[in-house]
Amino acid sequence: MKPFRADLYPSVLLVALTLLAFMVLWSVMDMVLLGASLAVVLMPLHHRISRRTQPLISSVIVTLAVAAAFIGTAALALHIFVSNADTLNTIFTTIGAWLNNPSTDPSILGFSIPKPALTRMFDIGNALFVNYEKTIVNDLPVIVFKAFVFFFSLSVLLLKGDRIKSRIMSHLPGPLHAYVTRMSDVTVDTLYVVYVVQIAIAVLTFFIALPVFWFLGYGNIVFYSFLAAFTELIPVLGSSVAFIIIGAYAFSLGDARGVLILFILGYGIVSCLPEISIRPVLVGRRVKIHPVLMFIGIIGGLITMGLAGFVLGPVIVVLLITSYRMYIRDKKEPNGIVVL
Repeated sequence: MKPFRADLYPSVLLVALTLLAFMVLWSVMDMVLLGASLAVVLMPLHHRISRRTQPLISSVIVTLAVAAAFIGTAALALHIFVSNADTLNTIFTTIGAWLNNPSTDPSILGFSIPKPALTRMFDIGNALFVNYEKTIVNDLPVIVFKAFVFFFSLSVLLLKGDRIKSRIMSHLPGPLHAYVTRMSDVTVDTLYVVYVVQIAIAVLTFFIALPVFWFLGYGNIVFYSFLAAFTELIPVLGSSVAFIIIGAYAFSLGDARGVLILFILGYGIVSCLPEISIRPVLVGRRVKIHPVLMFIGIIGGLITMGLAGFVLGPVIVVLLITSYRMYIRDKKEPNGIVVL
């Protein structure tokens, strides 16, 4: 048995400390990972701007542009929510009255959900969509800190990302260098597609939701469609949240027709169909991975790691499949027969 090489001790220590940092700082690591992933996607833009100015200035410009996009989207969403506050209040007041009615029996929904669980879900929705100002104020220190971590990670990795990558690659053995290069390329492709597809699906959700809410007949067609698109833009929520809320409103009104419309057309077609068919196909086509595997990566990542898992899930699946393909390719004999 060969003794452990002393020159590997620093690398082992670095890996151990990195894992320790992830465990200790896991509550903000999602922002670091999201910032890093967005930096990878925006790196070509950074390179283009860097040709005309200093890299530091370029990283600041790109980071400020991202911040402006986030603030603009948040301001638009806040304006729309404020303008439709009466509609949201009516929805949640009606649902709350139904839940607080002693004669209410949730089992008539067709599946057993304890009323306390429904009440907790209602309270969360009420905090997010009605009392959002109070929620933002209460969580403002955490929101500000996480935003700082996200934008700091984005700017630093835009500025230092190429240098960090070069240093890591320079210490890799020759055979491993080719593997890591290939992994890096597919990671960039996957991240790019994930972000682009997320925005595309949100826009698509808005337009295909319009006829559903028109058919529903509750009015406020544009607002309801915006609500579906807005929740779709946030991976942890998804447009299904909007249809569940409005569906609960229809149910509390005793509108069986509305419940069926929102469940079949809203949840089934507008919410689920893009997630099951369109998103995995669009992501998988760019990186040449089967849509079912991409679906597992996207949903599995969200379930296990939350917001960061929405990005990491597909990346891990793509890296796993790519590494397997490279392994099989390298194991092929000269006559083309694969050695298992």
